[in-house]
Amino acid sequence: MFIADRRMVSAMQPSRPPRPHAGFMPVAECAALDTLAVRARALDALDGRLRHLLPATLARECRLADVRNGRLVFLATSAAWATRLRLHQEALLAEARVAIGDTATQVVVKVAALPPVPPEPARRKPLSATAANHLRTAASSLTDPELRALFLNLASLAESDPQAEA
Repeated sequence: MFIADRRMVSAMQPSRPPRPHAGFMPVAECAALDTLAVRARALDALDGRLRHLLPATLARECRLADVRNGRLVFLATSAAWATRLRLHQEALLAEARVAIGDTATQVVVKVAALPPVPPEPARRKPLSATAANHLRTAASSLTDPELRALFLNLASLAESDPQAEA
């Protein structure tokens, strides 16, 4: 078992038993934020590892939601996708056992909307040659050497082809 896999195993273990009653719990009894972040990263890594085994169309329609008490809990967008995912449960369990140990014993699939995937950041328009000239002109009038260097550095990021502006 690899070092990263051992970290994944420890992150998959719940930090404390669930409370028997519903409702809000005091902040002092909540898991530390870093513990939650480690668990979220481990779940995300395991999700990617498991969905890699699935056909691309199925992988787009399901996500690993949790690992608890030996159960891999998946979300699927419809009952049809949930059924198709269940057909792959043996391969999923085998890979999960490699990743997190023999604790994975069952696949549970729930039908629910998947969390939205954040959009790709918009590609920024490159700095034009005209804007770079204005930055160089402004830099030449500045007395602060640090600010002048920042303006010139920014101007150096402009596109090099003056025809691209047309």
